[in-house]
Amino acid sequence: MKLRPSCFWLLALASVVSLFSARPARAQLEDSGPVQTAGVRPELLRDVGLDQRLGNSIPLDLTFRDEHGQTVALRDFFGEKPVILTLVYYQCPMLCTEVLNGILRSAKELPLEIGRDFSIVTVSIDPSERPVLAEVKHQLYTGLYGRPGGPRGWHFLTGDEAQIKLLTQAVGFRYAYDPASGQFAHPSGIMLLTPAGKLARYFYGISYPARDLRLGLVETSQEKIGSPVDQILLYCYHYDPATGRYGLLISRVIKAAGALTVLSLGLVIAILFRRESYGLPRRSPRT
Repeated sequence: MKLRPSCFWLLALASVVSLFSARPARAQLEDSGPVQTAGVRPELLRDVGLDQRLGNSIPLDLTFRDEHGQTVALRDFFGEKPVILTLVYYQCPMLCTEVLNGILRSAKELPLEIGRDFSIVTVSIDPSERPVLAEVKHQLYTGLYGRPGGPRGWHFLTGDEAQIKLLTQAVGFRYAYDPASGQFAHPSGIMLLTPAGKLARYFYGISYPARDLRLGLVETSQEKIGSPVDQILLYCYHYDPATGRYGLLISRVIKAAGALTVLSLGLVIAILFRRESYGLPRRSPRT
């Protein structure tokens, strides 16, 4: 089929128009910068994380202000009991509150008590926050905890930037400040420390199962707190640093079950032997 001359010129004109109209659109995509792909961290979050420093000691000489505005050293909270350390900031709109709520939920489920068996030290990573905010948080969470040891065992601290930096670096807590939003990007998790101030356990996220927290506290305290049941659980469960949880050790369970079976069989045999010896007829003396 032959095209009329008029049709030919119309098609040619349309091709030229489409070529020039597509070029600006393509240039706009090229000039708009790289498009962020799924799975790639935003620039602000690339330096945010929680690195484990298990076995390291934190600098206990660092000084902060407590919820009453008094200057305190970290060593004031160590020496006798294990300590749960939380790094948050008090004006955080969401994540920090979830971390504190997670600790509160677990603490209320524990047979161990704050102030008697362990302490909690919450430190603000925002150097601009003042003790008045710490006092509000202290009253709120110790009130919700509802046990007598809460006010003297759960502390909320504020401090200067230099002190905060030294503490966060010691425990591997990496965070970043976003000037655009006025907020901090930070990881979520808590740390368990021995009475001597050594990092012993890390728990990630915003939920900390009461069983895992209890085993961690018993183990971190060098097994000076807890019950005989806790000691059995510690034998059967093993802390996994990769997940921050306690998992069942099948090999130990099998060993324990085998030992219990042998013990039970021995007990049964002993009972049967005693019954048999009592049941034997006595020989009459010869006349």
